[in-house]
Amino acid sequence: MKIYMNDKLVEATEAKVSVFDHGLLYGDGIFEGIRLYDGCVFKLDEHLERLEYSAKAIMLDIPWSREEIAAAVCETCRANGLVSGYIRLVITRGVGSLGLSIKNCDKPQLIIIADKIQLYPEEYYEKGLEIITVPTRRINSAALPPTIKSLNYLNNILAKIEAQHLGYHEAIMLNDQGYVAECTGDNIFVVHKGELITPTASAGALKGITRDTVLDIAEQLGVPWREANLTRYDVWVAEELFLTGTAAEIIPIVKVDARTIGNGLPGKVTARFLEQFRQRVSREGTMLS
Repeated sequence: MKIYMNDKLVEATEAKVSVFDHGLLYGDGIFEGIRLYDGCVFKLDEHLERLEYSAKAIMLDIPWSREEIAAAVCETCRANGLVSGYIRLVITRGVGSLGLSIKNCDKPQLIIIADKIQLYPEEYYEKGLEIITVPTRRINSAALPPTIKSLNYLNNILAKIEAQHLGYHEAIMLNDQGYVAECTGDNIFVVHKGELITPTASAGALKGITRDTVLDIAEQLGVPWREANLTRYDVWVAEELFLTGTAAEIIPIVKVDARTIGNGLPGKVTARFLEQFRQRVSREGTMLS
């Protein structure tokens, strides 16, 4: 397996990061998770735009152009003979000294990993997923904007651990005001009385690429949508519920906190969105060749 590191491909066994890299020491860096479908990198330009925004927000100067990073992503996929899979793109602040100051960080480090992935078995898309709400709260957006996709994911990891200890794959995270923010790795959508509702970024939700695609599909299908503060009650009484994410795509939720959603089966609206999404993945992206 080949890993792209700082302008060249290396064997996975040779892909090493310095113990003084600020990405390792302090989570000082950014990343993107990107999907590859049938030789097409889905929404690559949108992912790279978000990467640039994250870099600007944390005052990280990226020495590579968007075109250079895009070419490196495609090169890594080709080098691994990958046709469909998952791409993890990471940029760290680089090697520095022990201490929070970034003055001694010499230059950013670019890492690209391309490999196969299957987050959820197909049966969960057919039968739906059961989730819970966990105690760990989402970090206040005034402290760390959720729109920054940083390497500091401890908040989400703690919530994931809590869910897994209770036998669940995914969990809802509330913000400090008690409103629904997002799940540990996915955005959340409620369908209620024919309307699609999702939390705002100010509530703690990442502005996901799949989330934006779902909103585009809503416009295409003529389904009304809005961003709003959602409580656990709003989730419990939803007619349909689904999660979105680069790895998860669109996955139906049939039970939350032991409350059955709708009739306990994936809903028709969710099915329409998943169908439309899967039609888009091979035509809205960048071809490897």
